Amino acid sequence: MLVSETSASADDAVGGTPAPAMLSVRGLKKVYQTDGGEIEAVRNLTFDLRPGELACLVGPSGSGKTTLLKCIAGLMAPTEGEVLLDGTRVSGPPKKMAVVFQEYGRSLFPWMRVRQNVELPLKNQGVPKAERDRLVDEALEAVGLSHVPQSYPWQLSGGMQQRVAIARAVAYQPEVLLMDEPFAAVDAQTRADLEDLIRAVWKKLGVTVLFVTHDIDESVYLGERVIILSSSPTVVQEDIIIDLPQERDQLNTRALPRFTELRHHVYEQIQLAKKGHRPAASVS
Repeated sequence: MLVSETSASADDAVGGTPAPAMLSVRGLKKVYQTDGGEIEAVRNLTFDLRPGELACLVGPSGSGKTTLLKCIAGLMAPTEGEVLLDGTRVSGPPKKMAVVFQEYGRSLFPWMRVRQNVELPLKNQGVPKAERDRLVDEALEAVGLSHVPQSYPWQLSGGMQQRVAIARAVAYQPEVLLMDEPFAAVDAQTRADLEDLIRAVWKKLGVTVLFVTHDIDESVYLGERVIILSSSPTVVQEDIIIDLPQERDQLNTRALPRFTELRHHVYEQIQLAKKGHRPAASVS
């Protein structure tokens, strides 16, 4: 049996009171103005993430995943609706939020060593040097890069460069970490290693993570929830609980019958979305 977010919400309540949301997306709509008229990319998106939750966001190509992420990160203003971070409306890039993009190579400065790249946001924020050193050391240790702090990004493999980008986000100590298809450019083996790294860092730090991916297996393996988007103009197609064991590994977890069942359901929903199927509540 598949469990929806609505039916599972009681499990996350204490004394009948729902856990407060760390990240809230409320009625988010985004319309682009073009020479040919208006393009409605996102129609009406509403969902919450609890503190310390890891949720994955999937949907058909062109379903507005990156547009949504830019609005959440304060990099783009929504046409309607709002994003709340810990109860405060997002109107620009919040200090409590960090973003890891797909094109990690462009986000790293090739003339700076690994340590300098990780340290840069802290330095820009005026964090004292002793504190910067501690945070950078802890971040490099968390992502398995404590042995290469003086290397340049171009001396590292693609997977290691992405670890640098993750370390930089971790060192910043965000309350919410947004990840936009961060493993799309690496090989399958490196991808599996990075998936396990994200779960390890997430459990260690207790940060709230919204992970955008086009990979269905990845979304089921990583997340506590999978939020499935419809085709554009986008609404939430379905929001399901991933009731796999908290302790996961690439061999045993992916071999579970429940993993296969969940993967099949998410794939089925995305195929329906591609065909134009929309949740009944969103049809106007």
